[in-house]
Amino acid sequence: MVLESHWRRLLEGAEHVYAAEELRARLGAAAAAGRPLRVKLGMDPTAPDLHLGHAVVLRKLRQFQDLGHRAVLIIGDFTARIGDPTGKTKTRPRLSDQQVEENARTYFAQAGKILDTRPEKMEIRRNSEWLAKMTFADALRLAEQMTVARMLERDTFQERHRAGEPIYIHEFMYPLMQGWDSVMVQADVELGGTDQTFNNLVGRDLQLAQNQPPQIVMTMPLLLGTDGQRKMSKSLGNYIGVADSPAEQFGKAMSIPDALMAQWFRLCTPLPEERIGVLLDPARVHPRQAKEVLGRAIVEQFHSAAAAAAAAEEFRRRFSEGQLPADIPLCPIPAALLQNGRIGLLTLIKQAGLAPSTSEARRLVESGAVRFAGEKISHWNQSVSLENQPILQIGKRRLCRVQAENTGAPTRPNAGV
Repeated sequence: MVLESHWRRLLEGAEHVYAAEELRARLGAAAAAGRPLRVKLGMDPTAPDLHLGHAVVLRKLRQFQDLGHRAVLIIGDFTARIGDPTGKTKTRPRLSDQQVEENARTYFAQAGKILDTRPEKMEIRRNSEWLAKMTFADALRLAEQMTVARMLERDTFQERHRAGEPIYIHEFMYPLMQGWDSVMVQADVELGGTDQTFNNLVGRDLQLAQNQPPQIVMTMPLLLGTDGQRKMSKSLGNYIGVADSPAEQFGKAMSIPDALMAQWFRLCTPLPEERIGVLLDPARVHPRQAKEVLGRAIVEQFHSAAAAAAAAEEFRRRFSEGQLPADIPLCPIPAALLQNGRIGLLTLIKQAGLAPSTSEARRLVESGAVRFAGEKISHWNQSVSLENQPILQIGKRRLCRVQAENTGAPTRPNAGV
């Protein structure tokens, strides 16, 4: 009866399980043998930050841990140098060893906000341990396990082939390398998003070829981003980062479309279905109140209940009561950029770190997103005074006080945009 309840709990929220009955049998066999299942999750450190989309799978992995099983977290430091072609219309750029290592360090810290990192609960491996040692003959033997026809079943490759986009041979090796990871760690279960289904099923095939019990593949739904239209992605800017501040996490959660709340409640929070049903009923709970519960639940997972309460209060103060935040950061601007106490607006926005370039700063002004000293800015080609530490604001959440900082350098004769 206990195993049955564990099995049903693990199936909750999953999109597909290959196969559910195999998972039930594997749970029973593991219990009879007195050993935990080895539950694999591979993560390529191709970017420095994790977001709520990654957290969906991490939370399922934590659920396995809480039920007594062992997480096997594979940092794809070798595969990251190639890049997973999943969902990509073009070949991914190659990362340097230094980039991979820096990203891997942040992954450890951020994944630890969700996973139980005690040694008895989690095993951390890098796939360079085995992939970097392969000879060319080893790679050829691995390639023998897959046909071109099977590889072209991947929707990503089909789309690129139809569009005339090049597909390189090394990209065909990626699913094989990910599958070989499963062989090397003898995974019982592999987790991933639905976009990882093909790669994960390759792991089953390779394990069978090596006379190992094939892993159960469990895929989780892809979380829609804050725009409510596309998969959450840092490159699309529609994400909430695991390492974001409480105010940033709460504010972004409050900005999502109401229609997105059902998915986010179920995939991003530990709230029970009965409570979620009540929160999603507009006749019982106003959508804004429900969204506040969602935002607080997200912040609590990565920070604390106190931080969530403070973020909610600050949001209410700023947006419901129209007040500015209590603690606005001060941004010093080199005095050398000023001319007669004034500075070009676009230069100021860039120097304050609120835009990566003057062209992006101009786009922000033209879109009506910029306010300076309490006034909305409509013309980009002007200069402004920094007297009395005026507030520079981009959108609703990005703002700072700006002041000239005397660095000892001579004042430039012309500091326009």
